[in-house]
Amino acid sequence: MLARLAAAAVLTIATPVLAHFQELIPQTDILAEDGDRSVRLDIAFTHPMERGPVMEMGPPVQFGVLAGGRRQDLRAALKPVRKGDGRTAFEAGYKASAPGDLVFFLEPAPYWEAAEGKAIIHYTKVVVDFGSGGGWDRLVGLPVEIEPLVRPYGLWTGNAFRGIVRKAGKPVPFAEIEVEWRNDGSVRAPSDPFVTQVVKADAAGQFTYVMPRAGWWGFAALVDGGRTGKGPDGKPVPLELGGLMWVKTVDMK
Repeated sequence: MLARLAAAAVLTIATPVLAHFQELIPQTDILAEDGDRSVRLDIAFTHPMERGPVMEMGPPVQFGVLAGGRRQDLRAALKPVRKGDGRTAFEAGYKASAPGDLVFFLEPAPYWEAAEGKAIIHYTKVVVDFGSGGGWDRLVGLPVEIEPLVRPYGLWTGNAFRGIVRKAGKPVPFAEIEVEWRNDGSVRAPSDPFVTQVVKADAAGQFTYVMPRAGWWGFAALVDGGRTGKGPDGKPVPLELGGLMWVKTVDMK
């Protein structure tokens, strides 16, 4: 019995706790002015660098777009899809009506993480450009949000992404930001610390990260929820809030 308990303890210590990332990935970050104005978005809760597993998602609480200074509710456009082991994810389509930057945002249903004994809500956004109309730095007004200090599209591999972590509109000093690349299967991390990069904001809530490879990068600023969530039994549990933003880089050729 003691041997089995010891073995289980070693296994628990050796097993990494993978970072959770809410994906909100458009098929492009720049719409051509003379092309199709439609954009499709894939929505899943997963571990992007490890390419899974996909976690079950409930119906999102909010899903919309901020364009031209106006918010539009897009929940009716959401369609459930099955991924991984039959887990529920979502997809949605949107057609731009006028030039300008499209700030898509999502508030997922709280996710219960039994391994950590807490509920998780990652307020997520991504910017798609249509006609370089400006507005990429507009805040949606989410409880936790990253304000980009670098235009979050048209970025080369090796560019730096900078942002301010805000909670209730105010900068969060020394916030911790987890960073992951959405792996296309071409990279295998040599050890666990390479899976999730970690940076801290400064006293003004600002952070910087240089993206070393082409593709989609997720920045998840994690903060104390300041309130409790509900577990599966309805009892109060710790609540993790995250402000998450996706940014794409492209290789120079």
